[in-house]
Amino acid sequence: MRLLAIASLLLLSTTANAALNGHCSVNGTSGVCISTANCASDGGKSTAGFCPNDPDDIRCCTKTTCGNGGSCKWTDQCSNATVSSTYFTLAPLVGVEYLLTGVGQCPGPADFKCCQASGGGDGIPTIPKNKCQPHVVTNGYIILNQFPNKVHTVWCYANKPGDHGTGTALDLMVGNRNPIGQTIAEWAMENHERLKVKYIIWGQRIWNVEREGTPRPWTRWRQMEDRGDNTANHWDHPHISFLAG
Repeated sequence: MRLLAIASLLLLSTTANAALNGHCSVNGTSGVCISTANCASDGGKSTAGFCPNDPDDIRCCTKTTCGNGGSCKWTDQCSNATVSSTYFTLAPLVGVEYLLTGVGQCPGPADFKCCQASGGGDGIPTIPKNKCQPHVVTNGYIILNQFPNKVHTVWCYANKPGDHGTGTALDLMVGNRNPIGQTIAEWAMENHERLKVKYIIWGQRIWNVEREGTPRPWTRWRQMEDRGDNTANHWDHPHISFLAG
């Protein structure tokens, strides 16, 4: 009888914490069973009744907003996810979800992460893949994710000479003389090394990594000739050319 009682106590002890850090779901939303305090500290929402084997302060923690339009999921629930990235430096192609890591993204254990689409989500236009080089698409999404809701359309390949003809340039359409164009252009310049930028054009001025070498304010970029209209003079979009892969 004593052995049976000890076994029963061990069983109760085991089941009491069986779901801690485990899977749970609230009305179809993925969650993790953690303490209400830990859930709140990472911006999650605790819901009672979905972690029945744990103490009252262990509840199902869900977080439906993370990154840029993502939601917290278990890694095996993030469809087609093959890449983890802290600053979008390895974002995959359009339509593929990826895992955004980093402090404060999601509560709970390491395999409960921010699952986010690489393009076409809220505020992030799709970069066309047709004949656009993969590293250009990848680096393009790095830029777009820095400026959600600022770029309305992205163009890449065009059947003409130059970098558009090789799929190594992007036009980020922002609207005529929208000052965000200068902000995006200068940000891309400041990050030219990791983005593998070749040159940038905005507002009839150009910055070329080989010629200028070091970053400088847009007002000190080289002046270009007048090409006739706002689009040709790059007043409605920053043009970013990238080095070959």
